[in-house]
Amino acid sequence: MLVVKVKDGEKIERALKRLKRKFRDTKVLQTLRDKKQFTKKSVEKRQNLKKAQYIQSLREKDNM
Repeated sequence: MLVVKVKDGEKIERALKRLKRKFRDTKVLQTLRDKKQFTKKSVEKRQNLKKAQYIQSLREKDNM
Protein backbone atom coordinates (compact mmCIF):
# COMPACT_ATOMS: atom_id res chain seq x y z
CA MET A 1 0.00 0.00 0.00
CA LEU A 2 1.40 3.36 -1.02
CA VAL A 3 1.24 6.13 1.55
CA VAL A 4 2.05 9.78 0.97
CA LYS A 5 1.91 12.10 3.95
CA VAL A 6 0.90 15.66 3.12
CA LYS A 7 3.08 18.12 5.00
CA ASP A 8 1.77 21.31 6.55
CA GLY A 9 1.42 24.02 3.94
CA GLU A 10 2.11 21.62 1.06
CA LYS A 11 -0.06 21.88 -2.00
CA ILE A 12 -2.22 18.87 -2.79
CA GLU A 13 -0.93 18.82 -6.38
CA ARG A 14 2.61 18.33 -5.08
CA ALA A 15 1.54 15.43 -2.88
CA LEU A 16 -0.39 13.89 -5.77
CA LYS A 17 2.71 14.18 -7.94
CA ARG A 18 4.74 12.30 -5.30
CA LEU A 19 2.06 9.60 -5.14
CA LYS A 20 2.09 9.18 -8.91
CA ARG A 21 5.89 8.95 -8.89
CA LYS A 22 5.83 6.27 -6.18
CA PHE A 23 3.14 4.40 -8.09
CA ARG A 24 5.22 4.48 -11.27
CA ASP A 25 8.48 3.51 -9.53
CA THR A 26 6.97 0.46 -7.82
CA LYS A 27 5.59 -0.74 -11.19
CA VAL A 28 2.22 -1.67 -9.67
CA LEU A 29 0.27 -0.83 -12.81
CA GLN A 30 2.72 -2.72 -15.03
CA THR A 31 2.38 -5.90 -12.99
CA LEU A 32 -1.41 -5.62 -13.06
CA ARG A 33 -1.35 -5.31 -16.84
CA ASP A 34 1.03 -8.25 -17.15
CA LYS A 35 -1.19 -10.47 -15.01
CA LYS A 36 -4.29 -9.53 -16.98
CA GLN A 37 -3.51 -12.12 -19.62
CA PHE A 38 -1.20 -15.10 -19.81
CA THR A 39 1.92 -14.91 -21.94
CA LYS A 40 3.87 -17.99 -22.91
CA LYS A 41 7.46 -18.37 -21.75
CA SER A 42 8.71 -18.37 -25.35
CA VAL A 43 6.96 -15.06 -26.04
CA GLU A 44 8.40 -13.59 -22.84
CA LYS A 45 11.92 -14.69 -23.80
CA ARG A 46 11.48 -13.22 -27.28
CA GLN A 47 10.36 -9.87 -25.83
CA ASN A 48 13.26 -9.79 -23.37
CA LEU A 49 15.72 -10.60 -26.15
CA LYS A 50 14.31 -7.86 -28.36
CA LYS A 51 14.52 -5.38 -25.48
CA ALA A 52 18.14 -6.37 -24.78
CA GLN A 53 19.06 -5.92 -28.45
CA TYR A 54 17.47 -2.48 -28.47
CA ILE A 55 19.32 -1.38 -25.32
CA GLN A 56 22.60 -2.71 -26.70
CA SER A 57 22.11 -0.79 -29.94
CA LEU A 58 21.52 2.41 -27.94
CA ARG A 59 24.72 1.86 -25.96
CA GLU A 60 26.70 1.23 -29.13
CA LYS A 61 25.45 4.53 -30.58
CA ASP A 62 26.60 6.36 -27.43
CA ASN A 63 30.07 4.82 -27.61
CA MET A 64 30.67 6.00 -31.19
